[in-house]
Amino acid sequence: MKYSVITAAATALIATAGLSSPALATGKMSCEAGPQSGWKTQDELKADLVKKGWTIKKSKIDGGCYEVYGTTPEGDRVEAYFHPVSLEKLLVSRRGEILFRKQ
Repeated sequence: MKYSVITAAATALIATAGLSSPALATGKMSCEAGPQSGWKTQDELKADLVKKGWTIKKSKIDGGCYEVYGTTPEGDRVEAYFHPVSLEKLLVSRRGEILFRKQ
């Protein structure tokens, strides 16, 4: 009995914490890009970057931007953010060091 009460309380606490905290972006970059129906695809971004000499490991949406993990043509392993409508490069960082930030 004691075990089931503790388990129920812990489950309720975890569930409440999960529901009350929204999914947040990392905070490194935020894009006001409008509805996703107007965005270019991640595949278009990947193809453009590969054409420019990048190697892409992973891409996802973060803060309304496309976030890419990969290697630049110069050989730097980076995390980079791109605007999903224009595919413009916004931020490139490596292990906490900012290599590029659009003004």
